Amino acid sequence: MIEKFITILAKRTSLSRENCEKIRGAYAKDRSRLIDATVETRLVPENEVLEALSLLYSIPFKTALPMENIRDDWTAAISRQFLKKACIAPLAKEDDSIIAVNDPSDLSFVDDVAALLNLDEYSLVLAPKNQILSAVNILYDRSGESAQQLVEDMEDNGFTIIDDFDQTADLLDDTSDAPVIRLVNHMISQAVKAGASDIHIEPFQDALTIRYRIDGILYEMLSPPKGVQASMISRIKVMAKMNIAEKRVPQDGRAQVRIGDQEIDIRISTVPTSYGERLVMRLLNKSGYFLEFSEFGLSDKNYNMIHTIIRQNNGIVLVTGPTGSGKTTTLYAALSEINAPDKNIITIEDPVEYKLKGIGQIQVNTKTGVTFAKGLRSIVRQDPDIILVGEIRDLETAEISIQSALTGHLVFSTLHTNDAAGAITRLVDLGVEPYLISSAVSTVIAQRLIRVLCNDCKEKYRLSPSHIRTLNGAGEEYIGKYAYQPKGCSKCFNTGYSGRKAIFEIMRMDDALKNLVLETSDANQIKDAALKSGMITLRRDGMSKVLKGITSIREVLRVTQE
Repeated sequence: MIEKFITILAKRTSLSRENCEKIRGAYAKDRSRLIDATVETRLVPENEVLEALSLLYSIPFKTALPMENIRDDWTAAISRQFLKKACIAPLAKEDDSIIAVNDPSDLSFVDDVAALLNLDEYSLVLAPKNQILSAVNILYDRSGESAQQLVEDMEDNGFTIIDDFDQTADLLDDTSDAPVIRLVNHMISQAVKAGASDIHIEPFQDALTIRYRIDGILYEMLSPPKGVQASMISRIKVMAKMNIAEKRVPQDGRAQVRIGDQEIDIRISTVPTSYGERLVMRLLNKSGYFLEFSEFGLSDKNYNMIHTIIRQNNGIVLVTGPTGSGKTTTLYAALSEINAPDKNIITIEDPVEYKLKGIGQIQVNTKTGVTFAKGLRSIVRQDPDIILVGEIRDLETAEISIQSALTGHLVFSTLHTNDAAGAITRLVDLGVEPYLISSAVSTVIAQRLIRVLCNDCKEKYRLSPSHIRTLNGAGEEYIGKYAYQPKGCSKCFNTGYSGRKAIFEIMRMDDALKNLVLETSDANQIKDAALKSGMITLRRDGMSKVLKGITSIREVLRVTQE
């Protein structure tokens, strides 16, 4: 068989005699893994190997598997782990059923699978391994092997944490039968699938609640039995290499997992409460790509302003907003857009959330004395063109940032304030002299994240005076225009929203504002002057997205809270 296979493969790919010998040698080491052994030589891609086996065994080869109208009522009878280990995907339909396999040399399990599914007739096809594994995951996710079903399989006590956690393990391939491990793996993978940013595990007197934060809102997803609490927390601590015996003091840890082709960095925090340890996991998808400003949903005016702002030669650009308002994403998008071989860009962050190619990134580490201020002093001696300071928290950091801006550097940083004008007040509160603020700060950008209406279920309606009254009397020009409101469907978890976009308030420090800052730090006066200069408020920018059908009035009111 191996000789026929190599002959067909050599004809299709023009393999040299030397490379044919390498494939023979790889197969001789493990005769049970013909496809894997051949692909691991890196001489032939998997699709070419499967094409050759298709000719050898007269079994059709498909590069992609059809997933429409496939039955999933059988998933309770066969374990996901078995199908993934055997690399078999049964795609049962009413009329045209197929069973996809990756290795046609071992078909011992195919008839068993067909019998379990009551398939009298089926077609056998070859498919790439990633297609088969993906199909299996989709079928079991559709069938609703939910976390609730997993916890129902558990007893209220007697769990043992087994197997040290492999940091790069694919959770979907974990074959462990320990219910608590399956539950934790399922919880993390479903959170990633739902686009959650955080998982909250909250103990109460006689209950345990698990909530996901999706698009900035917490949703209760599961209430496991109180008895699984200790085992569940211990399992996650094992993943993060935390001290599972210490339950009286707060702990922090990190874990890294792989879910399919996604690398997920998990930051884990525990605190002791009256009813056990409370645990929060922050999920960071390191496989995601950075958004560009063109994908932010910016208005033309704001896009042109930001395009100009991030390309100036010096000055401070401040991005303000509460935690979780997308400030870091905005700054990374700015750095990515202006990053070039002729620019020396250095950042100091706490923590460094994503690695940026071609940019020097410094991690704050108070244990070794690397604070924002000390790190920033060192950065200035590194001949930078552009500096990113993760956050201005104290007077020392603010003063060094301002001096850097005044000596010809472009400085990006963040502040926690409610609006753009409040940033000036905040700097004065820190102790920065008004004349330094007036000289150094060039732009303040306030931003929020608003949820985007689900395209599958949003409902259209005409704006009436009663709708506009919710805007505190502002916006009579919107009366009679059309907007959309959330309804909820299965695709958006019945929330009516799917995804988020940013709204912005951009305050350019023109001469009038700079002169006003020298006279007062009152945020209301500064805001009034900025509005006269043409600044668009967060709420007005949000309303422009309401009229475009992107979001709802209720959502704009929620995030602006004027």
